Amino acid sequence: MNEAPDSSDAMSEGEIQSDASSDDEYMRPSKRLLDIENEHLGNDTDSETEALQDAFAKGILKPGLNIIAPEKKKEFVNNIPMLRQRLIELSNNLDWVERLDLISKPASLPPELALQLAEAEKQNKVFDYDELKHESVFYRQAQDAVLTGIPKLHSLGIPTRRPEDYFAEMSKSDEHMQKVKSMLIKKKAVTERVERGRQLRQQRKLQKALQAQSRANKQNAIKEHHDEIAKFRKGKRKDLEFLDSKPNKKQTKSQLKRNYRDTKFGFGGKKRGAKNNTRESTMGEEGPRKRRVGQGTQPNKKNKKKIRLGKSRRNNMKKSK
Repeated sequence: MNEAPDSSDAMSEGEIQSDASSDDEYMRPSKRLLDIENEHLGNDTDSETEALQDAFAKGILKPGLNIIAPEKKKEFVNNIPMLRQRLIELSNNLDWVERLDLISKPASLPPELALQLAEAEKQNKVFDYDELKHESVFYRQAQDAVLTGIPKLHSLGIPTRRPEDYFAEMSKSDEHMQKVKSMLIKKKAVTERVERGRQLRQQRKLQKALQAQSRANKQNAIKEHHDEIAKFRKGKRKDLEFLDSKPNKKQTKSQLKRNYRDTKFGFGGKKRGAKNNTRESTMGEEGPRKRRVGQGTQPNKKNKKKIRLGKSRRNNMKKSK
């Protein structure tokens, strides 16, 4: 069943719509107010344009975007009595040693240089903006002051040179300077340690690379030697020149020194059991002696049992194959 809409709800909706329409009418400006505002704006713009036109007609406003302000003339006051009074107030009766003031003129130039400058002044008329000439005048004036002041100081018994064993008082305390020194030493030690570690890492890398290269060369030499042995066994090669040791190259000075020191002081490494016999020393340079055919057997008799060889002999046989 459909329920009938409640009358209270309908009334509330109607009231809301009427309130919204009344608010819109209240917020919307009236036509009369709009006309008044437009008229006021028009009057303002008209007054501004009229003021600009009047300024342009009088010559105050010149063509452009900016209004030039009226120029104000500066008035310079040269009140001589007040200046003299102020000079008396600032003056003091201290000795010349305390004041060290000098009135000097630019020092005289050498005759040749003065003649060159006079000729240059005749050729060029404008020297007001010659910076080089200004610097030269300042230098000569300071030079004349030095030439006048140094003898005057000497006449008063005032030394002008610092003795060799003179130590000036430092602005920083000794504790502060010790801290600065310790910090500098610490930073230097850190940098040296870092640099030493970097060098050690590079040396390790280089050493590993050299060891790997020497290991690879040794393996290649062993492989080539085995290949030559295999060729000789197969009959592809009939000479045994590959077994001959290569002649030693001429030893360098450092190698000779190293050999002499090794013979005199020994060398690093394990020394215990160095004189004991080893497997390689017992076999000799030619290797284990091979058994001849029929050796250890009696003629016209068969071996009853085949004896298993030892591990070392089996390994040697595998290597020989």
